[in-house]
Amino acid sequence: MLTQRITDAPRRDLGGFEVRRVLPSPHRRSVGPYVFFDHFGPAVLGPGAGLDVRPHPHIGLATVTYLFAGEIVHRDSLGFVQTIRPGEVNWMTAGRGIVHSERTSPENKGGEMALHGLQTWVALPLEHEESDPGFWHHPGDSLPEVALPGVALRLVVGEAYGSRSPVGTLSRQFYVDARLDAGATLRLPGDYGERAAYVVEGELQCAGATIDATEMALFDAGEVALSAARDSRVVLLGGDPLEGRRHVWWNFVSSSRERIERAKADWREGRFAGVPGDDEFIPLPDK
Repeated sequence: MLTQRITDAPRRDLGGFEVRRVLPSPHRRSVGPYVFFDHFGPAVLGPGAGLDVRPHPHIGLATVTYLFAGEIVHRDSLGFVQTIRPGEVNWMTAGRGIVHSERTSPENKGGEMALHGLQTWVALPLEHEESDPGFWHHPGDSLPEVALPGVALRLVVGEAYGSRSPVGTLSRQFYVDARLDAGATLRLPGDYGERAAYVVEGELQCAGATIDATEMALFDAGEVALSAARDSRVVLLGGDPLEGRRHVWWNFVSSSRERIERAKADWREGRFAGVPGDDEFIPLPDK
């Protein structure tokens, strides 16, 4: 059953262009373990422009980056350097602490480049909040694809529709990239406590309600059928509810406010490891 819609996601600057920040929202703080949902683009970056997210820290979460168009170069304090392209997944577990940057490569700044994608944050289970940091890249051809009548699905993370993504997770969840032909119907996975559908492009109908592009619909337990009013691209995600509240401050996620205060002090005092080959950094914000 449709319980809520997020229709007014605020825009934020992300190193030179705007993103829609869907989660956290005053209407909803999380969906399953997903505590953050940014939709960036679609945008065309002109010559000399590009994504320039300077090195910044994370704790207590995993970042999931997934592109529809363009490419981003990831660098982190573990020494990983990885270019991500459409249909691929970067999963970075912050655990007790990691620093990374996300940039457009110098060669791509010479001309126009489209950029469009999502970054989500997964709150780590309590017993893994202080785990070792890590980074994993998964090429697009490693992700399972499922064909249903009028629907093409790609399992980005987790398990759904009889398939499992190779992306390693620490909690039960699902994240699906779905393309629906006009008139097609898709049922949401029914065995998760919290579920959402975000319309990247197109328009959905659900139980008489319309879900437009850049809107997120949230669902409680029970059978849910989504119908495409026209050709649409939709991201489905969710999972089991978090086992307790998470505090989110800047790039830090934790069950403990004191742990976030310690992370703030560590970044302010330069105690996080740096990113090899990227000497810039984002200062700790005032608030």
